[in-house]
Amino acid sequence: MASITLKGDTIHTSGVLPERNTQAPDFELINADLSVTKLSDYKGSRVVLNIFPSVDTGTCAASVRAFNKEANNLENTKVLCVSRDLPFAQARFCGAEGLENVVNHSDFKDGKFGKDYGVEIVDGPLQGLHSRAVVVLNEEGTVMYTEQVAEITEEPNYAAALEVLS
Repeated sequence: MASITLKGDTIHTSGVLPERNTQAPDFELINADLSVTKLSDYKGSRVVLNIFPSVDTGTCAASVRAFNKEANNLENTKVLCVSRDLPFAQARFCGAEGLENVVNHSDFKDGKFGKDYGVEIVDGPLQGLHSRAVVVLNEEGTVMYTEQVAEITEEPNYAAALEVLS
């Protein structure tokens, strides 16, 4: 269990992020067309998991925009934005913003991704949503970098996440 804060108040996650140099847990997430995507679908590509509570908040939207901007410059890398938002809301946001370099996936069905990656918030006003975190994987799905953002209203360290990809 990780302790993070929401506007200074302590809240907790269901676990901790996967450890570096370990195999990332596989997942099943839902796309905008309601099809299922698995981590294994990205084998052979590096993957940045941009995890957040909801695309309808300013900080979450900023992280999607920031990673969308950088994704174009990343070789053999897919940026996946993961939240418990409905896939329709994710698609609406990216369509309205013209964001085409990131892929949104929803964990709305059962929240298993949040539990397996240790990011499900288990108490406080955001209970059931995901904490803000970044996980970077290599082409074989091995964890290269993780960041559990300590204060959920703050953005992740983009430079540190992207540095492992250079």
